[in-house]
Amino acid sequence: MIVPMQFCKMKKVLLTLCLAVLGCSFPVQLTVGTPTPVSTPGPASAPTATPQATAEPGTEKNPLILALSPSAHPDAEVIAAGDVISAFIESQTGYRVVTIVPASQTSLVDAFGKGNAQIAVLPPFAYLLARQNDLVTAILASVRDGQIVYGAQFIANRDGGFVPYFNAERNENTAEAAEALKQFQDKKPCWSDMVSPSGYVVPLGVLNQTQVRTRSGAFLEGQPSVVRAVYADDICDFGATFIDARQSPILEASYPDVMERVMVIWRIPNLIPYENISLSTSLPVEMRRVLQRAFIDLMLTTDGKSAMQTAYGVDELQVVEDAAYTNFALFVSASGLDLSGLIE
Repeated sequence: MIVPMQFCKMKKVLLTLCLAVLGCSFPVQLTVGTPTPVSTPGPASAPTATPQATAEPGTEKNPLILALSPSAHPDAEVIAAGDVISAFIESQTGYRVVTIVPASQTSLVDAFGKGNAQIAVLPPFAYLLARQNDLVTAILASVRDGQIVYGAQFIANRDGGFVPYFNAERNENTAEAAEALKQFQDKKPCWSDMVSPSGYVVPLGVLNQTQVRTRSGAFLEGQPSVVRAVYADDICDFGATFIDARQSPILEASYPDVMERVMVIWRIPNLIPYENISLSTSLPVEMRRVLQRAFIDLMLTTDGKSAMQTAYGVDELQVVEDAAYTNFALFVSASGLDLSGLIE
């Protein structure tokens, strides 16, 4: 049984924020087992040489390695922002910090496994892959619109013969997933793309969890495209998007009645995370706490916040722990997809 979650209301980080890692849980009941560990992706070019194992981490002989956003051709502004972040951490902690730019998310996860990265901002799938191999632990989550997670929804054309199990006025589902989604049995879905958490992976996990088997889906490269397809009712029977892709400005002019014609059948609770700051599990617990505090203080400075926006696209951070991602991991596991194939 899957039931709507209760939002975790967390205040913005203050200077007096406790260093102890806090978290939130999502009361979504699943019968899926704990995700099976997935092997770390194959060999990738290491960003730097492996630090000397005998030296203490954070020293000149064994500096902490801060990974910037992966890029085959890193931007000079990103590199400069990384220098601002590393310099601030050094000044606050006394630890020696250097920066790298991995070529891809795959090589970044590989770098954590080889000891060639200890600090990074990880997107959801890269985090899950690294976490399943016990390489990282989350300390801070990216916040957008006041939340560290977002939800998804199943949509269908009002004339398609489907029954909605979502009450828009009360903003809640009116039935369990198994009852609401069984009407999609042997129907054709429209998906956003093969690596979209809200437009494919998590909704697929929900369908699999409720033992609903659909026909092969159509991948339309973009969630507004999924809404258009459901609106037209000539490509697929239903679709999945983030909440609420129907309100995209791209659709507003061409489809003024989209909110009426495309209805929400059922909504997946807010459990899909944004990026987080993760640290290597090889670092001592006390060092992780000191680094967590340094990032909190960094975001309280104008230059530091600007640097985080430039380097990672992060505007706000909130303390988090790994338990906050449990249900997301279970849905991804239920999808049956290989995590290593979901990162670039």
